[in-house]
Amino acid sequence: MDRGTERDTPPSRGAGSGGAPEPADTGRIPLAVVVVDRAGLVSHWSSGARRLFGVGKDEAIGRHAIDLLPVSGALPDIDDGPPHEEYAPYDGLGPGLGTSLDGGLGYPSAGRARLTVPSGTEVPPADACGRNRVDVLWWAYPLVGPGSERLLVLAADAEALHRPDTGDGTLVERIAPGFALHTDFPGAEDLARRLPEILPSMSVGDSARIVSQVLELGYPVLEFSQNDRVPVTPDWGVARRVERSVRRERAARAAASGRPLPKEGDDEGEDLEYAAVRERLEFLNEVSGKIGTSLDLARTIGEVSRAVVPRFTDVAGTYLREQVVAGEGFPDGVPDTRTMWHRVALEHTDEPGRWDDVVPVGEAMPFPAHTPFFQCMTSGEPVLVPRISEQLGHAIASQFDKRDIRPLITGRSMLVVPLKARHVVLGFMILLRHPERAEFNDMDRVTGAELAARAGLVLDNARMYTHQENVAETLQDSMLPHIPPRMAGCDIATRYLPGTLLGRIGGDWFDSVKLPGARTALVVGDVMGHGLNSAAMMGQLRTAVQTMAALDLPPAQLLRNLDDLAQRLGETYLATCLYAVYDPIAGELHLANAGHIPPVLVRAVDGRSELLDLPTGAPIGVGGVPFESVRVRVAPGDRLVMCTDGLVEMRGEDIGVGLATLCESAAHPAASMDDACDTIIRALNTRGGRKDDVALLLTRLNGIEPDDVAEWTFPLDPAQVGRARAVVREQLHDWGLALLAGPAELMVSEVVTNAVRHSHGRPVTMRLVRGDTLLCEVDDDDHELPTLLSAGPDDEAGRGLRVVSALAREWGTSRTAAGKSVWFELTLPRR
Repeated sequence: MDRGTERDTPPSRGAGSGGAPEPADTGRIPLAVVVVDRAGLVSHWSSGARRLFGVGKDEAIGRHAIDLLPVSGALPDIDDGPPHEEYAPYDGLGPGLGTSLDGGLGYPSAGRARLTVPSGTEVPPADACGRNRVDVLWWAYPLVGPGSERLLVLAADAEALHRPDTGDGTLVERIAPGFALHTDFPGAEDLARRLPEILPSMSVGDSARIVSQVLELGYPVLEFSQNDRVPVTPDWGVARRVERSVRRERAARAAASGRPLPKEGDDEGEDLEYAAVRERLEFLNEVSGKIGTSLDLARTIGEVSRAVVPRFTDVAGTYLREQVVAGEGFPDGVPDTRTMWHRVALEHTDEPGRWDDVVPVGEAMPFPAHTPFFQCMTSGEPVLVPRISEQLGHAIASQFDKRDIRPLITGRSMLVVPLKARHVVLGFMILLRHPERAEFNDMDRVTGAELAARAGLVLDNARMYTHQENVAETLQDSMLPHIPPRMAGCDIATRYLPGTLLGRIGGDWFDSVKLPGARTALVVGDVMGHGLNSAAMMGQLRTAVQTMAALDLPPAQLLRNLDDLAQRLGETYLATCLYAVYDPIAGELHLANAGHIPPVLVRAVDGRSELLDLPTGAPIGVGGVPFESVRVRVAPGDRLVMCTDGLVEMRGEDIGVGLATLCESAAHPAASMDDACDTIIRALNTRGGRKDDVALLLTRLNGIEPDDVAEWTFPLDPAQVGRARAVVREQLHDWGLALLAGPAELMVSEVVTNAVRHSHGRPVTMRLVRGDTLLCEVDDDDHELPTLLSAGPDDEAGRGLRVVSALAREWGTSRTAAGKSVWFELTLPRR
């Protein structure tokens, strides 16, 4: 942390300067703080280090530590070279007061050295009298753990610790750096708690890790010649809460003499207000660099909370509106007492678990009008409470049912800052400081407001991204069909995988459509491109395919019509499509392809897989190209694999490699259809680098046995209606479905009567199919489709289809090449 002393002041033995009182045996001295990374380079250089060593932060960061620090022995692997000529061992303390511990990796080191101030560098303020050598005390701690920090170095100017005699100037007491258990001194808990103030700004986890190592290796102490050992705490100089009148007086004196305000290195010392503003700007810049590294809302919330603890506050609780957490929009206007606020993060420096049970993360609650939190959320301005009184603590605690939070908050300084963006309050942060820490002041209020403004924008970006992802995911889910796992004569399993997190919505789709004659249409398509435009086109094409499939168009004709539609929609509408019709009774696939990758057929008899050789055709939307269809014989148990190119195509790799992997993985035996899908996805997804969407449609072609199909032909004679009822009743008894005979006879009577009445010359055909349901189809040569009519008491017609609609599990009509087909299904009774 760039927090060195703001003015050179003599150390105090027995009391601290400003803030909470220190233990009686604590020495406060201005400290230089330096962190060395694992490469031996300086990664942190405090303003105290700049003043002590005369080297600025920009010049020091990234340089070899041995070039700047007199830490001989602390870095043995880089200390083997020639010693820096500007450093020389120094020991004027007498026996036993030299270097206190031997250096070595894994052990703390301490020492004292004379530093010659290089020419041309900034002269530390303490050397303004003309001396060009600095007497340096230093402590070095080796650090271990996951972080990049390797060495923590603390250093101080020993010259400021000399207390000359009133006569000849001889030293009354001499000092050496050393180490001791912090428990050897009064106020051990205070020492341990204040230790993080020495460290650079870092997360609570990193700070706790380093503090635990420092406490284990030994607390830094001053060893006086009188055999006193005094623990060291940092002295940041004159307290920042200097009276404004004093600052104005100094500024007025400077203006009257024609001089600018004192800057760094001036004899009068650095202007305190300028230093405080600069430090806060540095803090805000650091915070800005730590937040917003991701558009993930949960991660962003954590970054915001960790960025302010412990440097700016000791406790940070983040609350967001319920709709923000859900990634939804919310109404404009000021929140009210009914608005629910979710506690989404809590970061603190207290002992682990102290806050977790009392104010758990994830809790939602409203806040009444008399609380500082409500005032902050409605006004959109920070609310400062210098100290939480007993009365206010009780008022706040009353909002927490069955939990008393007064011991956690009473006596602490509190700052509530709004998290807002675009003039809308998204949430707020409750910042608390320990009672012994300096209270929040007006400058902290300004800093907190700026911090919250930056955090609010980052959170709003994450919120809007989450909202857009939810919208895209909902749109994608609504456009993808929910295909039943079983259709007539086949089992189906599907998978859809988005290409990237930023492309959760795309143009890949799959579908299945029930067709007359117990057939099933299977479709896989891929609209070129990504995003909402591709998804919108996909929705239109999928709807068109469903409509034309219901008309029972042949595959090639369906693709021809789909191509014409795409050209009418616009020149940019391009898509590939694979369309197949499975006839489980005939044991046949009828397929047509429009620029799509070929399907894979896995033969059940020997487990062999093959890419079906289909005429490729041009993509949908090209126009003016023919489409051809082929028929492929299949056996019960064969599996058909249809997918989009995102599954098999990899950048920089021939697509043949992916197709070969697809064939190999599709042939792998699996316990279920879902397992077979997962096997294919795993085999092709482990190669990495996939950026495109994936749609996978896997169908097991079970077929329908001839014994489960019965078919009859009836002449155009009304008397044949009775024969139709009889054969249906007899067949159902043979199949063991006598319970369905009554409703089946009634519906067959109505449908066959209509067919005989409206047929033009060809006989009427009827077919019963026993599968997962009982299917009955009646075909005639009339192309006009029947519709439900509202039949009055005196009407002779219009009741037949109403009877069918009331009794059937499902029914429908469709046109055929010769006329029309009317069908209905009945649910099979449980066995």
